[in-house]
Amino acid sequence: MNRVIEAEHLRKTFGTLVAVDDLSFSVDSGECFGILGPNGAGKTSTIRMVYAFSPPSGGTLRVLGLDITRRARSVKSRIGVCQQENNIDPDLSVLQNLEVFARYYNISGAEATGRSRELLRFMALDHRENTRAVDLSGGMTRRLVIARALLNRPELLILDEPTTGLDPQSRHQVWERLEELRADGLSILLTTHYMDEAARLCDRLIIVDRGRLVVEGKPSDLIRRHVGRHVIEVTDPAEGMPAFLRERGVVFENLGHRLVVDVEDGTPLYREIGERFCNGGCIMRMATLEDVFLRLTGRDLRE
Repeated sequence: MNRVIEAEHLRKTFGTLVAVDDLSFSVDSGECFGILGPNGAGKTSTIRMVYAFSPPSGGTLRVLGLDITRRARSVKSRIGVCQQENNIDPDLSVLQNLEVFARYYNISGAEATGRSRELLRFMALDHRENTRAVDLSGGMTRRLVIARALLNRPELLILDEPTTGLDPQSRHQVWERLEELRADGLSILLTTHYMDEAARLCDRLIIVDRGRLVVEGKPSDLIRRHVGRHVIEVTDPAEGMPAFLRERGVVFENLGHRLVVDVEDGTPLYREIGERFCNGGCIMRMATLEDVFLRLTGRDLRE
């Protein structure tokens, strides 16, 4: 299978700050690949190197088979980028924003208009093509930025936190469009803070922390490997529950007012815990990617 990204021992420094530290990963053609991590983990620094905005400080990076340090211009012509910021022109209409941006790729005239309208239909914005961009809602603005990233028919779409700040309806609308693009064979590189987004969209992903690789794999495999099938959460557990769990060799986190227990089959244990230790709330649920993320990167706030 062809690889659209090959990063080996990638490194990015800003003075004495090491943002990306010996990071290696690869992205196959046609897959959606995620980069997850806490604030300051190096996600944005990594993808800025991928789209040739920021040069690597060390290591090697090939995008679409090209060395990013030598062929940056060629790489930029073949990729689409949706940055965190909605950097659209507020004085132009929705359609004009796309038509003007198309000129950067030497797409002009009828072709630019036709391609812009095609993308507006795809992103369900065609009814707002004459609206000033500044008057769009947050969800519409985000869909416009993604449409703009698709103008040059890219071979690789790079999305940096594409749904941050959107309401649930807008998020799901964006997800549906991205799933259609992936089904059509477009390669996607995604960073996100939403674990449900990563689990839904990503074929594979990596979790990074402090610039270094923590784990890599398919979302479902990572959940099974690091958490299990079920999670039991007990609020205000009765005294003796930690000792009870240790005696049975069960993995758990003691958060003081709450115990979080990871098990492969939680049903028998859940019944016993409910009978003996459940003074407050006691629930059993399926394990999620968020459980993996918190287990591997910790629960401390990152500023």
